Amino acid sequence: MLPRQARIILKLCEVVTRTSSTNSIIGNDKFKHLRGLYTAGPTCTELPRKLKKTERKPSVTSINELKRIARTERKQRQRVHERTLQPPENGLLVKELVPVAHQVYAARTELFACVSKVAESIAIYSCRVCGEVHVGHPPHKIRTCNVLGSAANKEHCWERGGVEHVLPLVESFHLYDRLGRAVSHNEQLQVDRIPAILELCIQAGINFSEYPTRRRVFPVYSISGRIIDFEKRFPKEDALAIDINAFGFWQKRHKTSGENKFVDLQLSDLQGVAVNGMEAWKNMRSGVSRLMQKYAVQTCGYCSEVQVGPKGHRVRNCQAYKHQMRDGQHAWQEATIDDAIPPVYVWHVQDHKSGKPLINELKRYYGMLPAVVELFAQAGASVPNDYAGMMREDVAVPELDEEMLVI
Repeated sequence: MLPRQARIILKLCEVVTRTSSTNSIIGNDKFKHLRGLYTAGPTCTELPRKLKKTERKPSVTSINELKRIARTERKQRQRVHERTLQPPENGLLVKELVPVAHQVYAARTELFACVSKVAESIAIYSCRVCGEVHVGHPPHKIRTCNVLGSAANKEHCWERGGVEHVLPLVESFHLYDRLGRAVSHNEQLQVDRIPAILELCIQAGINFSEYPTRRRVFPVYSISGRIIDFEKRFPKEDALAIDINAFGFWQKRHKTSGENKFVDLQLSDLQGVAVNGMEAWKNMRSGVSRLMQKYAVQTCGYCSEVQVGPKGHRVRNCQAYKHQMRDGQHAWQEATIDDAIPPVYVWHVQDHKSGKPLINELKRYYGMLPAVVELFAQAGASVPNDYAGMMREDVAVPELDEEMLVI
């Protein structure tokens, strides 16, 4: 018998020899079809990293590019000349995006209707301590509750949730004039706060009687960095309407725009409702992404505050990291689609009919999905290919007694 070290050296030599022969086979032109078998692997999409409280959101535009734009604008302001503005910067609507705004509003209304319908059959749970969401019964046993006030074993305290946990509401101040001055701190109780998606659709061309907005006929001009508006404060078509109020938060008005009114679903089967809801989810996100390419949306770099418009508001209600240094004001930056429509990621249940909860010991084999997609997937809708890498369907979840045998 050879010593133990000699046997290990011989095994390593065999592994090196076998690897070199495999590389020679793959490198040969006669075996090109085998090259993909060794190079191709399962594509796994990583979820966005959860930021710490002291970290700022990554900027859409790089800092160097923002500095370059600021230097260019500062040089232009030093010269007295007119700068031509394009819609919507000049106050006019982008005509080709008006139908997109109507499609986004219709998709949002249908999405809320489908989620409320499916939620009657599929349970939604929310942790009362950390706010984590789980779709399906029974809730998972993964110990990820790690906040102040949680249990010592980090287990969740589940309670029944609703539509607001799957589709969280992101609000924004409604602007009568999107090119006017920003909402001040003293006006925070006088200006309506509505869903950010609804405010984006209003600025893109949808008209609601309870949320009046200014529609310009003639564009504004930029001279030496200053916006010059040659129209009157209220256009002629608005001056005839004596009941226009730019704000009225304290008034109890009956909203007739259909914001909270769900459409009547004609489908009786749960799977058909889920398919329609999945299509509405995709249409809403794609439409909002198109609108945000033209209509600016701002978000705070440290908290979840969102303001639709070319500038952020001046309300000092930020409680995030180092808000004392900013006097409570928000650190505004360009928003992304996830800021306007924040996806709530939940654990994906591959076999929801088994009735077995997800356990903590096998959590590295589970995938995750947005709560809306997981809800419709459990109702029978097919998951879009964009979320295939998050589901981890190519990973076979072992049994608890087989977990030690997994390589």
